[in-house]
Amino acid sequence: MRAPGSYTVKTFIPGTRTCSVGVKAQKDFGKNFFWILGGIPKPNDNNDFEYYIIPASIIAKNVNKGHQLWLSRPGVKGQQHKDNKVRTVPIPPYKSISGWSIKKYLNRWDLIENKLKTHTLDNN
Repeated sequence: MRAPGSYTVKTFIPGTRTCSVGVKAQKDFGKNFFWILGGIPKPNDNNDFEYYIIPASIIAKNVNKGHQLWLSRPGVKGQQHKDNKVRTVPIPPYKSISGWSIKKYLNRWDLIENKLKTHTLDNN
């Protein structure tokens, strides 16, 4: 059982196209679980830190959908894609194969703050 307001942090370098989240991103861990995708600039880089705070249900739904679309489409040489453990979330301005964008979750710390303030934490 996860603690109330649990989260997983994954990091990426700002300016990259995707953040690797793995197969566990396909699981909805409940209303109290959030994914935090943190863009940490390289030393001496002028890029800002980027944080995307995304509810687990949103990540699970969209990572599943994108992966299924990828599996259903042929590869570069026309071959069928083979299932694997790679799962990624595109970093804006990029979107997933399904058209999903995480842009609206940039710096949405209020999602976690509001969950903690309401005291309606589920026992997930």
